[in-house]
Amino acid sequence: MTADLAAAPGRVVVVGAGMVAHRFAEQLCRRDGDWTLTVIGDEPHAPYDRVHLSEVFAGRTPEDLVLDTSVWDDPRATLVTGDRVVALDRAAQTVTTASGRVEPYDQLVLATGSWAWVPRAEGTDLPGVLRYRTLADLVDLRTWVEGRAAALGRPLRGVVVGGGVLGLEAAAALGTLGVAPTVVEFADRLMAVQLDAGGGEALRVLVTELGMEIRTSTAASRVLAGDEGTVAGLELSDGEVLPADVVVYSTGIRPRDRLAREGGLPVAERGGVVVGPTCRTEDPAVWAIGEVASHDGECAGLVAPGNAMADVVVDRLFGGDAVYAKAADGTKLKGVGVDAAAFGDVLGLTPGALEVTFADPVARTYRKLVVSDDARVLLGGVFVGDIELYSQLRPLLGRPLGADPSAFLAPAGGAAPVQTDLPDDVVLCSCSHVSVGTVRAAVTEHGCRSVGEVKTCTRAGTVCGSCVPLLTKVVNGTLEKAGFTVSKAMCEHFGMPRAELYALVRAEGLRTFSEIVARHGQGRGCAVCKPVVASILSSLGIGHVLQPDQVTLQDTNDRLLGNMQKDGTYSVVPRMPGGEVTPEKLLAFAQIAHDFGLFTRVTGAQRLGMFGARQDQLPEIWRRLVDAGFESGQAYGKSLRAVKTCVGSTWCRFGVQDSSTMAVRLELRYRGLRAPHKFKVGVSGCARECAEARGKDVGVIATEKGWNVYVGGNGGFTPRHADLLAEDLDDDRLIQVIDRFLALYVRSADRLQRTAPWVASYPGGIDALRRVLVDDADGIGAELEAEVARHVGAYVDEWRATLEDPEMLRRFTPYVNAPDATDTDLSYVPVRGQARPARPDEQGYPDLLSARAAGTQEER
Repeated sequence: MTADLAAAPGRVVVVGAGMVAHRFAEQLCRRDGDWTLTVIGDEPHAPYDRVHLSEVFAGRTPEDLVLDTSVWDDPRATLVTGDRVVALDRAAQTVTTASGRVEPYDQLVLATGSWAWVPRAEGTDLPGVLRYRTLADLVDLRTWVEGRAAALGRPLRGVVVGGGVLGLEAAAALGTLGVAPTVVEFADRLMAVQLDAGGGEALRVLVTELGMEIRTSTAASRVLAGDEGTVAGLELSDGEVLPADVVVYSTGIRPRDRLAREGGLPVAERGGVVVGPTCRTEDPAVWAIGEVASHDGECAGLVAPGNAMADVVVDRLFGGDAVYAKAADGTKLKGVGVDAAAFGDVLGLTPGALEVTFADPVARTYRKLVVSDDARVLLGGVFVGDIELYSQLRPLLGRPLGADPSAFLAPAGGAAPVQTDLPDDVVLCSCSHVSVGTVRAAVTEHGCRSVGEVKTCTRAGTVCGSCVPLLTKVVNGTLEKAGFTVSKAMCEHFGMPRAELYALVRAEGLRTFSEIVARHGQGRGCAVCKPVVASILSSLGIGHVLQPDQVTLQDTNDRLLGNMQKDGTYSVVPRMPGGEVTPEKLLAFAQIAHDFGLFTRVTGAQRLGMFGARQDQLPEIWRRLVDAGFESGQAYGKSLRAVKTCVGSTWCRFGVQDSSTMAVRLELRYRGLRAPHKFKVGVSGCARECAEARGKDVGVIATEKGWNVYVGGNGGFTPRHADLLAEDLDDDRLIQVIDRFLALYVRSADRLQRTAPWVASYPGGIDALRRVLVDDADGIGAELEAEVARHVGAYVDEWRATLEDPEMLRRFTPYVNAPDATDTDLSYVPVRGQARPARPDEQGYPDLLSARAAGTQEER
């Protein structure tokens, strides 16, 4: 590059107005100098976020996806939309658009991206065969589905060809639109490029549970036409024919390199404009970045390498010496409803590589790390169902892990500490190519004092968002080292964490949200703080959750005192302390379920649940349950769910203590106790642990000397064995210790924090917690016990209290303007003698009672 060019880029023209072009414009506009920038795009929109494209079907508007428009406020920058560049004259150094606009350039940057490739096959030109890549594609998909469904008068059936990331997003979008989706993938697993066999199988299980049908190891042969000349089905290479009203192809991308080809620039054998490490083409005045650029024979299909290329070109235009080097890819599945992510060498192809895997088919999780032959250096990772470790470990790719790999994956829940004192050169945000050092400099040199300010300053965490957890830790750690207080505000309305607010409400005797926000907050509250305040008031025993000044604070489940299910109905789960229920109560339960046509099953908490109750049916169901001696099991609340137990010494020949009696005692003591999150208790009558107590928030295991109590267990997304808190306790001492533990947890845990992370992060660990709770080192034991005693004395069954209050009962009328109306859109099908909600392709089945009556027939 000449000195003159380095000093003055002159007239810079970018062809293409996608995310990479926007990144280039952002970086260029940060530079001083006498230059101009013109960005020309053929889409009618300003550059928008393609990474979160599917969120349009989750309620976001196209305008919500538009990237920061302030860059176009720079008088040197001009954005042209809806005008495709059709010709490149390298001799005259001009580009010409379809509208006839001729734009001269001194430096031309090709950022034309790629197009969705559809294989040549019969029928791919039929109406109803669509693609899934741009905003226009999404509009076409919604328009076709809504119009076709109206014309046919029934839900549609859809097929997505391609089981990669975008294909699964397309299938999820079809599901959102009410179309039953089937995914066809040529490879033997989903996300075959990113996942190994185990991860692909785990993902298949998860998406199948969401209602997707999966066909792997087969290909789409041809699209079949119906009588109206529109798509009617898809024939597969194995001969199967899938009925379809819409077919979406997501079979890969091809670089949009036509302009370069016709302009005489070298193009790679597999497509893409040939560039070197500077991203410059054969023509010294022409550059290529993003998906259209072929570097070392490969075109990148992700935003991160495109952004890195944009940075390189801007640097070179101003005389820098930056070069582009391909980095290991990382991929995160979004917008589908399940979590999957992977990075690096997921197949263990590196010579000598070792694979460390943990799969939990019950929790539906799969995690694998690929490490060097000495188990020290991280080479890759696969995460399905639980991707918490993805953002924390990906920056360590190619670096020492600092711990035994199995410690990250073990059921103990990630026992190995993830480093936050990372070297400055570690790339924290690969999408925007932001290093840890840049993040720290944003705090120490540029005055950023929050994660939001750092994101604005560096652009870290602004694309896919997967790095935000680690970004938060690095920012907060840097602030603390610099002597700043890290904000722990709950939200914009309360500048304090939940524990602090709890203490204030308790100390000052505040009783309503209005009082609390007037004294300690501002504004009218939000979806974050309102449920927190509701939980605090309930924990302190201040009124029924449905009283007028509290009901508007509650989440949906708490407002209706039942868990909302996928079809908009509710579950009804009465309490059965310790899993015990008398024959008389069983008969009453069965009769109620029969009369209302409800699906019944034994829950994982040793209780019986009814499913499929309409909102207007809930009070009458409760009334009959209460009359039979039942009460609310609070399966809907952030409170005690149940106490799981074995039969203990009452029946079992191995039992050493009466675990059943203890379980009933504990459940009746802590029923209705509102907490920062739900909590579960288990009581095992001997060391054989049939109640799986160590996987519970509070676990009690019998010994010949008494009871051992464990705390902080979790069997959810991040399984964790509970820690031993105290040994060989008698009955009363056991109750005392558990009282203290739960009261302290309610006091000091953060919002929506389970006991497992609370115990794990307690200052000083389990030893310090033992000193406070067992040894009463802080002298607060009696105070904590009194809080639980107050709760026990004030307990009221929420179902019974609701039935006794006419005002509360009015809230269960589904249609205010038509009190006697019911929801007639519910649809059910028979399965194993009962009725379950119909899938989208089964809508229109007869009503629930008819389905229940037909339920003795096996589901076809």
